[in-house]
Amino acid sequence: MPHPPASRGEIWWAGLGRPRGSEPGHRRLVLVVQSDDFNRSRIATAVVVAITSNMTLAFAPGNVVCRPKSTGLTRPSVINVSQIATIDRSRLTERIGRVTEPTMDLVDEGLRLVLAL
Repeated sequence: MPHPPASRGEIWWAGLGRPRGSEPGHRRLVLVVQSDDFNRSRIATAVVVAITSNMTLAFAPGNVVCRPKSTGLTRPSVINVSQIATIDRSRLTERIGRVTEPTMDLVDEGLRLVLAL
């Protein structure tokens, strides 16, 4: 059965496999940052950033804190904008929720910082 397309700003569980070094890995929450034009295309990948419950990462430049109430998360978490990955869509296993538009704006600012855009 085809996987439903993810949308920009949605939070998903993703099976990322075995990590190397500082890569995100295993079963992890991710935020879809890829444009919806690409999400609806035939491209079988999605660009995501990792989400962690390690609140010490909230202080890293560009990272964004998410509160559970507005996102579907079960606890406060950090969107780690330096942990960008392109993954096969089949790795997205369960839609959890979505971030608010103001939160997505902060994520975009963080991505611009990380990618020097």
